[in-house]
Amino acid sequence: MGKKSWHLDRRTFLKGLGVSCMLPYMEAMSTPLAKVGSMSEAPKRLCFVYFPNGVGLPPQNNYHHEHWNWFPLGEGKDYRFTKTLSPLERHRKEISILGGLSHPKSRRLLGHLAGDTWLTGGDLRGSEYKNNISVDQLAAQHLAKHTRFPSLALSTDGGVGYKSRVSTLSFDPNGRPIPSEHRHREIFERYFAPGGGETTQARRKSLQQEQKIVDLVLADSKHLQRRLGKHDQLKLDEYMTSLNQVEEQIKRNEKWLNVPMKEFNADHINLNPNATVDPESYIRSSFDLMVLGMQTDITRVMTYMMAREDGMGFGENFPKLALGFKNGHHAISHDQSKNHWVEWGSYDQWLAKQFSYFLDRMKNTEDEYGPLIHNTLVLYGSACSSTHDAVNYPLVLAGGKNMGVNHGTYTKFDEHSPMSNLFVSMLHTMGIPVENFSDSTGKLETDILG
Repeated sequence: MGKKSWHLDRRTFLKGLGVSCMLPYMEAMSTPLAKVGSMSEAPKRLCFVYFPNGVGLPPQNNYHHEHWNWFPLGEGKDYRFTKTLSPLERHRKEISILGGLSHPKSRRLLGHLAGDTWLTGGDLRGSEYKNNISVDQLAAQHLAKHTRFPSLALSTDGGVGYKSRVSTLSFDPNGRPIPSEHRHREIFERYFAPGGGETTQARRKSLQQEQKIVDLVLADSKHLQRRLGKHDQLKLDEYMTSLNQVEEQIKRNEKWLNVPMKEFNADHINLNPNATVDPESYIRSSFDLMVLGMQTDITRVMTYMMAREDGMGFGENFPKLALGFKNGHHAISHDQSKNHWVEWGSYDQWLAKQFSYFLDRMKNTEDEYGPLIHNTLVLYGSACSSTHDAVNYPLVLAGGKNMGVNHGTYTKFDEHSPMSNLFVSMLHTMGIPVENFSDSTGKLETDILG
């Protein structure tokens, strides 16, 4: 294949002092790689899928409530889907609908800002940006020893965006955003064809050369550090943190060099989808790559941001392209015209249809332990409800049958319940017995997660 895209991206990165790491797959956690070997038990995987701008919630006295309210009607096992989540009806035994949860520090924020905190529970109030590690990255610290890559961060737009309007769900231990990836062919070549046809010897030599380059940059930075002001020193420190993570991933790559990839067939995946023409194909190709990542066990932690907040990025035009609407997603969420509940609900339904496709793929794809969905815990949702209020997050928990998860209900939690309690319970279900996460007050009081 010649020189790989990831190799070129790395060179670009190394030339740009003060620029954050551009290769998300290099964002390795600090946990050392354990001895590579066969697993005696089924892997436990964790996925998060996000959509922006909240959901349609017509008032109860409105005719459209029973048809287009995002949350189901009724509670417990006897709940009824409205048209909005009807694409999930066939997955009823594998999902739980959760209502009422939110992050206490984000409840009074404008909903768009809360997107930065969906997986962190961080504090964006006031002038300081006090974000912290995201739950997926905490899980990656514990699970990375089993896989080639600690985690996979995807989005429709790629990169990190900017504070309060990020284009990634993942944040490192210092609360800094981890760049997401969105170019499908590059993702495939980077993760699923890491050798690119090279011999093991040639690949090892290449990795060693890259290691030397990193060592040189690290050494040169010490001389530069003494000549910089405090603000520039901070920026250099952020850059070097990213470079250290690159160094860790190089070491990981070398340790996995002699371990063959699981066999797979990727003929069904569209590696050249166009988000400006066919959003459904674009999103589904992302899900296909995630399923392939589970099937080959390259990582056990994944995040996917289907679109950015506040009408930014490709996702704003998805309602126009997919459903022929005149307004974009953000514009729909602010619309007050006569039929806006139908339009909003129809787009929420379209998003649910894409998530349903993801569940279908996990149910119908197996590894040696059975259907992928049974050993995968997935959370789908947004960081705000109607009109961008950062409360009562719309959430769907799916999968995890082999982890003892009990699905089939719609549960309304107390409005003061921290969403971080859900994260603590999810981590426990994954076999990661943390005492707390962010602003949690304990495990979530529910029988769903045992």
